[in-house]
Amino acid sequence: MTPISDFNLSPEIVIGQAEHRQLVTLALTGTSHSADEADWLLFELDRARLVPDGALPANVVRMGSTVRFRAQGGGERIVRLVYPGEADIAAGRISVLTPVGAALIGLREGQSITYLARDGRRHALTVLAVDDGPDGDDPGPLAA
Repeated sequence: MTPISDFNLSPEIVIGQAEHRQLVTLALTGTSHSADEADWLLFELDRARLVPDGALPANVVRMGSTVRFRAQGGGERIVRLVYPGEADIAAGRISVLTPVGAALIGLREGQSITYLARDGRRHALTVLAVDDGPDGDDPGPLAA
């Protein structure tokens, strides 16, 4: 596992081809998000290695995944990565257009990444576990 004390982490990410197309379209055509939000996502999508949809490993974060991760301060969170219309932070569902959501897409268990938060500060997180399906258990109290 990569230590999250390194503030320039940009690991290889992997995304399925169909999901990549959907996310690029969302970033370029959506009207319910800012240009910065679109840019965060487009940056990650641009550097992703694309694979056929059926070849995406189960331990890779994709849309609908429930992800347990550790933030640089040591706290763990469990969230489900969703499209903007489904986002509800109180229910543990974060949009792929948020800085954390864009940072998570395409990561594998054990990978760490740094990202720029809305306040302009650099943060880091490490993915601890991925449930690859949208039908996983409710994230529960750790989601907040």
